Amino acid sequence: MANTSSAKKATRASARRAEVNQNRTSRVRTTVRKVEEAIISGAKPAAEAALAAAVPEVMRGAQKGIMHKNAASRKVSRLTLRVRAMQS
Repeated sequence: MANTSSAKKATRASARRAEVNQNRTSRVRTTVRKVEEAIISGAKPAAEAALAAAVPEVMRGAQKGIMHKNAASRKVSRLTLRVRAMQS
């Protein structure tokens, strides 16, 4: 357990940040999953719409430190390629 008042405050701040980060991570995963589900279902318009919603969310996650910038770019790139490869 934290002994000093500054350590107690750091513990509280860490808990708040962890909750925010968990929420952001969940939003990123949810949007990516919706794109993948649309790709599997074969609905190209739905996949394009889901991708358009997912790209800003993934890049925002990279900007906020949820994931590395290059990892986010790679994920967006691969999802885009998969959506473009779909038959309309």
